[in-house]
Amino acid sequence: MTKIISSPNCGNSPKMEFIKQLNIAFAEGNVAFLTENVTDDIVWNIIGDQKIEGIEAFTAELEKMQAVKASELKLDQILSHGKEGAANGWMTMENGKQYGFSDFYVFQSAKGEKIKAITSYCIKLQ
Repeated sequence: MTKIISSPNCGNSPKMEFIKQLNIAFAEGNVAFLTENVTDDIVWNIIGDQKIEGIEAFTAELEKMQAVKASELKLDQILSHGKEGAANGWMTMENGKQYGFSDFYVFQSAKGEKIKAITSYCIKLQ
C-alpha cells in the first residue's frame, strides 16, 4: 500500500480533492480510476519524454507504468482555478528510486468533471 502525505488545504474545493485523488491513483497504478476521469481525447505531454494522445494510448501507457508502483507519495501543493489545476510533490518508488514532479491539468469544463490535458515535469532525485 502506498503511504500518502498531503499538505492540508482549506478542504472546500472539490477540484483540489479530485486532483489529490488523481495523484493517488497515479501512485497506486489505479488505471480504472484514471481512465474514467479523463476525456477520450486526452493529451498527456510528459516534457522531455513523450506526448500521448487519446484514451487508448493513455491507457496503454498507464498499464506499462503499473510495473513499478510508488511506496510513498508526498503532495506539497495542489492548486485549482477555473478550468486549470496543478499539483507538485515527490514519489518514492518500490524500487527505491525517488522522483520530483509537477503536473498541470486542464479540465474539460470549469466544473472539473474530467481532465482533457496533462503536462508533466518529472526529475529523478537520487
